[in-house]
Parts: sequence; C-alpha cells; structure tokens
Amino acid sequence: MSNLSFIREPFTERERAILSNYFTNTDKPVFGLINLPDVVKGALFARYSRSDKSLRRLFLDEFWIDTPDSAGTSTADGLNTERAGRLYDKMILDFGDDSVAQLGGAHLACEQVSNLLAKFIEKGRIASYLEQSTRYVYYNRKREGRYGYLTPPEIESSSCCALYREFMDALFDTYTDLQQRLIPVFRERYPRTEGMTDGAWENTIKAKACDTIRGLLPASTRTNLGIFANGQYYEYLLIKMFASRNQEVLAYADMMLTELRKMIPSFLTRVDLENRGRAWSRYLSDIGDDMERFVPQPGAVLPASPQPNTVELVGWDPDAVRRIVRAILYEYSDRSKTQLDQTVSRLTEPELGQIVRAYCGERLNRRHKPGRAFEAASYEFDLLSDYGAFRDIQRHRMLTIDWQRLTTDNGYFKPAILEELPAEGALYDGILRRAQQVFETLRRELGPDTAQYAVPFAFRLRYAITMNLREAFHLIELRTQRQGHDSYRRICLRMYELMRDRAGHGLLTDGMRFVDDNFYDLARAEAEKRKSTKKGQ
Repeated sequence: MSNLSFIREPFTERERAILSNYFTNTDKPVFGLINLPDVVKGALFARYSRSDKSLRRLFLDEFWIDTPDSAGTSTADGLNTERAGRLYDKMILDFGDDSVAQLGGAHLACEQVSNLLAKFIEKGRIASYLEQSTRYVYYNRKREGRYGYLTPPEIESSSCCALYREFMDALFDTYTDLQQRLIPVFRERYPRTEGMTDGAWENTIKAKACDTIRGLLPASTRTNLGIFANGQYYEYLLIKMFASRNQEVLAYADMMLTELRKMIPSFLTRVDLENRGRAWSRYLSDIGDDMERFVPQPGAVLPASPQPNTVELVGWDPDAVRRIVRAILYEYSDRSKTQLDQTVSRLTEPELGQIVRAYCGERLNRRHKPGRAFEAASYEFDLLSDYGAFRDIQRHRMLTIDWQRLTTDNGYFKPAILEELPAEGALYDGILRRAQQVFETLRRELGPDTAQYAVPFAFRLRYAITMNLREAFHLIELRTQRQGHDSYRRICLRMYELMRDRAGHGLLTDGMRFVDDNFYDLARAEAEKRKSTKKGQ
C-alpha cells in the first residue's frame, strides 16, 4: 500500500467530524458506510453511478443538512432521508431502474411459519436464510396446550378440522414416544468412546434420534426462519406471495410488507400499487390457473409402505469434456471459442485429462473449487425422495430446482434402524399409513394444496435439479460429508455415480476428491467431538 499513490480528497475539520460518524475512514480510497439508514446508503450509491463526485462528497453535498436544529426534511442529526426517499421513488417508479433496489437490505424474522411456507419463501435465490433445525431441536413441546403445528384457516373453517387436529396430535404423540424409546437404545448401542466428552456424546445421541424420527414431522410443523435480503428480492417475493390463494401465505405477506416498510419503505413502493405490483401478482396467479388445465391426471398411487428413494440422470452434454476444456482455455487464450474448438478437437483424451487436472489444481479441502469454466456443462436429475432429504438439498439455491406438490402417493422413507426394531418400526409404519388416509380425505374435501399440510416428512416428493459441474462439486462434496443425514448422502452419492458412469464423465468427476462414500452409525460423532474440544470441555 505504501507504494501506491492516490489522491486524498480535501475535507475541512468540520466535514471530517461529520464523516467520521458515517464512514470508517475519511482519507483512504476504500471505506465502509456505518450508522446510516438503508435508504440513504442505497440512494448514495444510486447517485454515485451518475456523478463525478466521490461518495463522501456526495453525502456532504446532497444528503447532509449542516444546521444544528435541522427539521422538516431531515432527521435531528442532519441526514436528509426525505431526499433519499424521493430519489428512490424516481429511480424505481419513474425510471423503472430495478437494480437500485439491490442497494439496501433488511434482516427479517418470520416465526411460527409452516414448513410449506418456509420452502415457498426459500425458493428465491438472492437471499440468505437460516431455518430452525430438525436435527438439534425436539418438536414435542406444547404451547398453550398444543403441539407446534399450524392449522391453516382453510382447514380450521372446514368439517375436516377435528380429523386433522386429532391426526396431528397422534403424529406428534408418536414422534414423542419414539424419541423416548430410541434414546436409551442408542445410548446402549453406541456407548461413549474414549476422548468424547459427556456433552458431545449426548449431542450425538440426540442428533441420531432426531434424524431417525424427523420423518414423522408434518409439513404443518411450525418453524422459525431468518432472512437477510435486498429490496429487490423482498419486492418479488411479496408479489409472488400476493399471487397465492393460500391463507397462510397471504397473512404472512401482509405482515412482512408492514414490517419491511418500517425498515426499507422506499424499496417496496410498487408492491401493492394497483397498476404495478398487484397487476404483476394477478399475472402470476392467472398463469397458475391456466397451467392447471394442462396437468395430466394423477398416476398410480403407491401403497402406504416404505419405498426406496430414486435418482435418475435424465439429461447431460455428451461433449461435456471438450466444452469444459474449451472454456478453460478461453480465459487464458487470445482466441475465439470457434478457433479454440479446432484446437480442442485435435486433443487426445490424455491431453484433455491433463488440462482438466491442471485446472482443478491441488485441492487441499472441498472449499478449494475449480473456476467458472466448469459451468460450461450441466446435468439434469429427476428425483423422488423423502421430503426431509429434499428440505436439505433445496437449500442449495444456486441450482435450478423445481418441485411438485407434497403428497402421500409416492410411498415413504423408513430409516434402517426402525427395520431392526419391530415394535418401534410398527409404530412408525402405523402412523404413516394413517397419514395417507387423512391426506386422501383432505385432498377430496379441500383440494391438493391444502392437503399438503398433513403430509409427514417421510413421504417422498418428486423434484428436478439442473446444475452445472461447478455446482455439482459443491453440492455433492458438501452433502456426502460424514455428518450429513443418511438419506441425502445416498442421493448425492448416486448423483456422483451417475455422472461418472452413465454420463461417462469420469475424467470430470475425478476432481471431486472429497466425496465420502462411507457410511456411519453416528454421523455427528466426530463433529461433536471437535466442537467440545474447541470449547475446552
């Protein structure tokens, strides 16, 4: 840095005193913005792109009123927030410049949402989410005399309400019963090993029990969801939510809009305008209605019994290796892709492999990932897995992932340990067979969308994933680590095998050095041991 010269902008002592409250420094070309409302930070950057002034000078000239007793258009400390709001209105409403809505964000907590609504919200790519875990939290606690499940208005106002609540209570009773039965079994089967603290062992046993019985949690299970996103994401999310006919979705859309307008009001001006957001919501709703006319009738229903998860590779690029090698060379070459095609076509397989291996480099851990050239080839999978596994895989939002309605028609997943314990296995099977009967009643009386609330996580959902090779590196290596749930580990291992064997892309998958194809009785044991060691327990 000492050898790099840059111009230090002249500020008066008074200006430096003001700037020091809102910028991390006043004399360097790199600085952060602090203590400013999102509307001011966003408006500053919006103006930044159309001005030859520095950001700090823009702030002083256009967003600060330097009068001790400022009032009216400014806050008590001199910030001209009204001007910032007007600028956003002009940029978004008048000019339609959506990108400026990416310049401000908000942290939002959505509590007591059903898992159905959580997945609806989490479908958006450009946001960060944190959701309550099913691995570390027991869901058998009652509040106000009820287990933690949602009875949606569609069911509460129907003749099916008593049936639904009776089944939900039975489902959570079974969840509680199995938890109490399995904890002693696991303690006896997996005694604490040398080097593992009591706390780490108890957490490992708890995780094992939660993993085993999570299939009994229904889609109506309430969860807590934390979101951090920019204004553009929230605008589109709310427009999609207002296009829904689901009462829970609509109720949360109203609450979310109200709270977001307390934090980033200028970013959400279009959401409920009749000729803007509402028109967009109607557009999305009309498409959904029209598409229902083209949907084929439901296929054969599987019996309510355990069924294996399935993974099919339905699409891939036969010429993926050469396409990726071309993309690798492109970045380091001065030739066009057409010219590079001619070069790559003359390479032998050993030469192609040498280039791919060099591009992967010496990966010391799974976080060392190849670059964007690996995005030149994609794979399309069709999956049928338990909803619990889907919830974990769905978190990889950079994938293209779409899913069908939740149903009991595709059978359910049963953990291997319950096959070994006849009494506990019978409890599990019995309540899931009952789930199919309740679901069929709700579907007949209230429709397939509302009936989803009664479906436990164990039942299998059909969904499709399209991902490029670079995304596959991240998903497969992460989701095959030993601490992962057995269900989704097997799914990702199958993806890896299909890419290697069916697509014939072993030259590409060889770079996935951190795929763990072993299986472990106590998946969390090593992770808990490391955690307790760090804490000095």
